Amino acid sequence: MGLPTVWGAAAVTYKLACPLAQQNGLGARIVTCAVFFAVGTGLILHVRRGLLRELRQIHKVAGAAQGVLLRPLPPRIEGLDIAAAQLSAERGATVGGDLYEVIGTEHGVRVVMGDVRGHGLAAIGTVAAVLGSFREAVHDEAELSGVLRRLERALARHLRERAKAEHPSSGLDPDSPVAEDFVTVLLLEIRRDGEVHALNCGHPWPYLLRGHAGPTGVREPVEPLAVGDPLPPLGLFPLPAELPVVRCGHLLPGEALFLHTDGAEDARDSAGRFFPLPTALTDAVRAQPVSPQGVLHTVFTQLLRHTGGPPSDDVALLVLRNDRARAPMQQSEPLAQHVK
Repeated sequence: MGLPTVWGAAAVTYKLACPLAQQNGLGARIVTCAVFFAVGTGLILHVRRGLLRELRQIHKVAGAAQGVLLRPLPPRIEGLDIAAAQLSAERGATVGGDLYEVIGTEHGVRVVMGDVRGHGLAAIGTVAAVLGSFREAVHDEAELSGVLRRLERALARHLRERAKAEHPSSGLDPDSPVAEDFVTVLLLEIRRDGEVHALNCGHPWPYLLRGHAGPTGVREPVEPLAVGDPLPPLGLFPLPAELPVVRCGHLLPGEALFLHTDGAEDARDSAGRFFPLPTALTDAVRAQPVSPQGVLHTVFTQLLRHTGGPPSDDVALLVLRNDRARAPMQQSEPLAQHVK
């Protein structure tokens, strides 16, 4: 407040003590207007500099929060090349309602990709609850089904706490929007021999990227890995008593998995046409070998060109390429044999 006080005192002193300010002539009025204009300009510039400092500090805090919540993934984990990125639909937000994580454990590399109902800042608390539970559970639970049950309990606890905070007088309000919140979740476990296991709760299945037609020349370079019907999203209904983990075959050396949230496939252009994600992936794998960073760059470039700007929903993309040595033939059952 020091500088604004000095500027204000100078203006008042000029008006009360300066003889020129007491005159009514045209020249005196011009000088008085110039003085007060200079004072007003100085005050505006001072306030603007203060707001810019506050904005820079907020951006620093937001960046630190993003680094903890949706932390950058290492480029390589246990022989898998990794690249991930996300785009929030809410202007000015660096974290939205999409989540992903890849962690190497004694059980293999475990992966989560999820999408919280809604988008932007309102979904951050739910993202934090799910990711926090996943980061602990993947090390503690020997089975992938145990990880999913831990996520379900963490989400239920988070939603109960939110409902109580938003409706303290009535406890759990069934009409509260919190009661309708849910999260789609895809869990993958990639073992050391490349065998892939999965549990899917309402999330889009990944795409298998080969980048070539395969030894027989009949396999497509890009195929959706649709392995049966998914379970309902977490938060809508309780998980069934039995959680059969889906065995998806082996991710062979040189092959990659492309995980995404539905914001990628649901993005529309000005004419209402959906984004052709398989076509973009086909373009991305033409360069050999398949590069995770190159796939992300191609898909995001074509997505933003298709929508003509930021999409209407959060988008998260994750690519995992198997860069390990080739497994023995009897263990190299390809993922394509399980695609339905």
